[in-house]
Amino acid sequence: LKEENAVLRSKINKLQMLSETQADKMRKLEKKLEENKIKEEREAQDLEAMVQHVEQNLQLMTKRAVKAENSAAKLRQENALLQAELRNSRLESEALRAGQAGLAAAKQNAEVALQHLLQVTTSSRASIRQLLSGAESLQLVADLLKSIDRISEVSEDGQ
Repeated sequence: LKEENAVLRSKINKLQMLSETQADKMRKLEKKLEENKIKEEREAQDLEAMVQHVEQNLQLMTKRAVKAENSAAKLRQENALLQAELRNSRLESEALRAGQAGLAAAKQNAEVALQHLLQVTTSSRASIRQLLSGAESLQLVADLLKSIDRISEVSEDGQ
């Protein structure tokens, strides 16, 4: 009976040591789980901050694109007015040429109108290029936002 008691005590000691080892492992795993949760929360906050930053940039680029569109529209209008002025100047020039009166003045008016038209045309082209560049930037940001959504979906599916 003493022998059996000694064997049982030995088994009890082994089980207690095993239990303590498993309890230590459990505590370590719980600590690691908590650390992982904190890390994931930080990453989620960082991702949210990045998304907000991208959204702010998108809004800023949208404002710039709208401004560029408005500017391009104004330049187109001014271009049309100057073209009409140029046509009128040319007609006036032709009429003056026919009447041989005031030829020099008509040429000067036509030249001034032509210079204005060329300036507006150059300015219009630059604004249109700027508008196209803004649109390309907006497309790039939209693509970036799509890829962020895909990354979020993949990470949620992976959990």
